[in-house]
Amino acid sequence: MRLLLDTHTFLWFVLNDSKLSRVADALITDPSNDVLISPATYWEIAIKVGKQTLDLFAPYDDFMMRGIQGNNFEILPIEPRHTSLLTRLPMHHKDPFDRLLIAQASYEGIPIVSVDSALDDYGVTRLW
Repeated sequence: MRLLLDTHTFLWFVLNDSKLSRVADALITDPSNDVLISPATYWEIAIKVGKQTLDLFAPYDDFMMRGIQGNNFEILPIEPRHTSLLTRLPMHHKDPFDRLLIAQASYEGIPIVSVDSALDDYGVTRLW
């Protein structure tokens, strides 16, 4: 199964944070699943690191390389078809990063691994 990780899910997994649910951890570590990361995720992380509101406990580049390549995660590129869907999404959720993840998951027909129940308003499958 293909899975798209929300930003906090990616962070909690890589940082081995206890906030990550057992279900999410099992999905991410299941070798039969293809775990996807959106550029929106590393963009959001970069902004938070730059604003000094997030400490990765490692240099950004090292953390991201270890987090993505070290776990064999794949990048789900942002495509025009994803951003086109943004024009039709209701404004239930104002966070632009989450809206892009919703659009990508919706268009690709894949679930998002996220604790954020606000995503449920968009009809995407959310696993947690």
